[in-house]
Amino acid sequence: MIQRLVGLALIAFLPAAFAAPVVTLFTNKGEIDITLDDKRAPKSAANFEAYVKAGHYNGTAFHRVIDGFMVQGGGFVVEPGLMGAKLVQKATRAPIPNEANNGVKNTVGTVAMARTGDPNSATSQFFINVADNDFLNHRAPSGQGWGYAVFGRVTRGMDVVNRIAKTRTGPMGGMDDVPLEPIVIQKATLKP
Repeated sequence: MIQRLVGLALIAFLPAAFAAPVVTLFTNKGEIDITLDDKRAPKSAANFEAYVKAGHYNGTAFHRVIDGFMVQGGGFVVEPGLMGAKLVQKATRAPIPNEANNGVKNTVGTVAMARTGDPNSATSQFFINVADNDFLNHRAPSGQGWGYAVFGRVTRGMDVVNRIAKTRTGPMGGMDDVPLEPIVIQKATLKP
């Protein structure tokens, strides 16, 4: 009887021990759960998780929103200014290697690392795909072929993401597609 109880306890424990990390973004538009793919994108998932644990995303905005494409955030805070609100970039840690060759595609609901033209320049910024964006997938380890590394998926709150995608946007601080009404990640937490 004791062996059976111990066996049942182990079975109950094992799925939790091997479960993928889940991050909740508490935004002023609702909650979004992102399940990290720490098996196929270990460096990108660990990077995102480290920024969450450090509180980096708290107060950051979705600063680039393009309906039918993606919503991007994680790098800027919106601060009031004399001439209206302005975006202020947050300091980041060193860039991480691009893991876009992991076989995971940029499809609706996936979360990927944002970067500059340098394939290995991703730091804290990420985007959530609101369409199947095949042109962002890895094709070759050079130039535009590198693609954008998918490291997670929205597992709750895609309705919130879609509402964000429908937000009216305009130019701000030299950037286009900035929400006219700030969309803020009030807090990002790792689920226990």
